[in-house]
Amino acid sequence: MSDVIADTKPFSWRFVSPLYMGSTLNPINSSLIATALVPIAADLRVSVAQTTMLVTVLYLASAIAQPTAGKLASEFGPRKIFLIGIVMVLLGGLVGGFGQDLTMLVLARILIGLGTSTAYPSAMLLIRLRAESAGMSKPPGSVLGALQIAGVVTAAVGLPIGGVLVEAWGWRTTFWVNIPFAVAAFAMAARWIPRDAAMRDSRTFSEVSSRIDLPGIIGFAAALATLLIFLFSLPVPNWVFLGLSVVLGAVFVWWELRAKHPFIDLRLLAANLALTRTYLRFAALTLCIYTVLYGVTEWIGTARGASSMETGLLLLPMSGLSALVAGPISKRNLVRGPLIVSALSSIAASIGILLLTTATPIIWILITTLIFGITMGTMVSGNQTALYLQASTDQIGTASGLFRTFGYVGSIASSAIIGIIFHKRVSDTGMHHIATIMIVMSAFALLLTIADRQLNPHKKETSAAS
Repeated sequence: MSDVIADTKPFSWRFVSPLYMGSTLNPINSSLIATALVPIAADLRVSVAQTTMLVTVLYLASAIAQPTAGKLASEFGPRKIFLIGIVMVLLGGLVGGFGQDLTMLVLARILIGLGTSTAYPSAMLLIRLRAESAGMSKPPGSVLGALQIAGVVTAAVGLPIGGVLVEAWGWRTTFWVNIPFAVAAFAMAARWIPRDAAMRDSRTFSEVSSRIDLPGIIGFAAALATLLIFLFSLPVPNWVFLGLSVVLGAVFVWWELRAKHPFIDLRLLAANLALTRTYLRFAALTLCIYTVLYGVTEWIGTARGASSMETGLLLLPMSGLSALVAGPISKRNLVRGPLIVSALSSIAASIGILLLTTATPIIWILITTLIFGITMGTMVSGNQTALYLQASTDQIGTASGLFRTFGYVGSIASSAIIGIIFHKRVSDTGMHHIATIMIVMSAFALLLTIADRQLNPHKKETSAAS
């Protein structure tokens, strides 16, 4: 699948740099826009409620595109799909930067969502193929750890960056900022990532459609999109979309069980319950993390009167600590222990939120978010290593994308919970209700981990990569 490795080390900085840079673009763009919504509404003369579409469409596009990109990477080559995605990010930055109405900005966010979604599943497949080419029998832990730091932990950085950009140069910079990063990532990937193996040129459209399971991709997109639209409609539920999601989901399952090359191999997923549990753990704790990123920050900003920039800066220590925690754990390929710590720390921090009031000193809020930094670092490192070990090379692209999709479902469910509880008023009582839900989800993740006999504690593999 790749050229002969010329580097003395299989994972040189040249090989991994574009992968890391590309993987930061999706999480940062997820939160970057938050501080720009009010200025966009004022400039384009639309309501702030309408501008929230810019958040929604990126979530929708990303949740659908992640496993799709993984499937396409497995079929057409991860380098090619990675480069196409980066071009889409560049186009999204241009369309948004020059956008004169909300429609153009929505289109830009869709392009950015689709483009940034190719990075992580393509990177995971490239890393697996490179490891196999180098004869490595163990996961390249340090590489996976850095990828996960780039791909998830950086989400919290988007809030303060967005605040600085909007305050200094206006809301359009939240789109323009993608352009230099996209150009740099494309140049590095084109130069330093080996070309994909040549594919057969004689394949017809029908053969390609069958190989990638185009009907399955469309069915998955339709079922997930209608489900997410229903979640975003809360606290005023649109039951029509929930019904559509159930029907489309049933059709999708029916098709996938009969497809020759299924987009998502449901039989294999049912047989590989360890991978399914990894997805569920990741979704549950992602819900808690994003509740901190958006629910707790909304409470700090509204109930305590802090600015968006102050709130964003308050989360930076959490992001920094999570990066410090994730690196050593990933390098040692630890799974079970970190996952237990992630659930326990999430329970502890959620109890801390349960005790917060508007009179609580800011230092205690900072301590609580720092505990969530431990949750984030152990969660992302442990679950990603589990994913790498539980998915085969043929599955890793789609499996990695689906992993991210479960994360997006968790983050969207978090948004729905926050919207329901804070619908009328942001208050201490509402924050305590949210904390109770977080405790329940954290306990669920803990139960999934403790009861999982396939997370072998004695398999503490050490990485062969540095």
